[in-house]
Amino acid sequence: MTRKTKDKFVLGLIYLAAFFSVVLLIGIIGYVFVKGVSSINWTFLTTVTSALKGTTGIAGNIVNTLYIVILTLLIATPIGIGSAIYLNEYAKPGKIVRLIEFTTETLSGIPSIIFGLFGMVFFGNTLGFGYSILTGSLTLTLMILPLITRNTQEALKTVPDSYRSGAVGMGATKWYMIRTILLPSAMPGILTGIILAIGRIVGESAALLFTAGSGYLLPKAGKGLLNKIMESGGTLTIQLYLSMSKAQYDVAFGIAVVLLVIVLCINFLTKFLAKKLDVNAKA
Repeated sequence: MTRKTKDKFVLGLIYLAAFFSVVLLIGIIGYVFVKGVSSINWTFLTTVTSALKGTTGIAGNIVNTLYIVILTLLIATPIGIGSAIYLNEYAKPGKIVRLIEFTTETLSGIPSIIFGLFGMVFFGNTLGFGYSILTGSLTLTLMILPLITRNTQEALKTVPDSYRSGAVGMGATKWYMIRTILLPSAMPGILTGIILAIGRIVGESAALLFTAGSGYLLPKAGKGLLNKIMESGGTLTIQLYLSMSKAQYDVAFGIAVVLLVIVLCINFLTKFLAKKLDVNAKA
């Protein structure tokens, strides 16, 4: 077999693998939509399940998901970006930096069920938060920190060193240089990491089952929206699991359709914002 023939054969395998991936994705999306789109209606999206009213809805789960996403990002984003800035701009290469990076990489490889067990014992029982949105958010913070930190590090590394030396040469302080030059230049990569973290939060179920619980009610207006974080709150993935366990397959596939739409929107938003910020940074 000649080298040219081998190249064509390998290229054919590559195209076959790519084609299989596309077909697999289209097949999964198509199957879920066919099975679940009939369950999607206005009542399903805007009410909660009630035996007295005879309604089946996921409005409470959607709100719980938003609560957990926002609260987790409020905690994890500053810590993750701050850690990346320290590791990339301030810390001197050595054992401490290698230890922090090793710890970060190890965290990203731990199964989510272990995070859930730790979150239930430490945040739920030891700190007394119980089954609540706050417990779930603190647990997910530990899970997405490596993702945000590593993406921010890689984004900062792509900024040319000439930007740093030029700013310092003009008399700018290091923090001013980081705040006004490095972070805006690295923003597309940082934003990509944050949006990918949102995708992981939305799709997580094992850790939240042990920490956030499975409550599906909407926040009570009289008690205030902030009080909701101390209450049990089941996300869309938790409700999907519970619906499947109860053999409510039409509800489960309906939730799956909503989740797929959310994930697809997150992916498209990632590409759009990253491209737009990259163009602005180059301009």
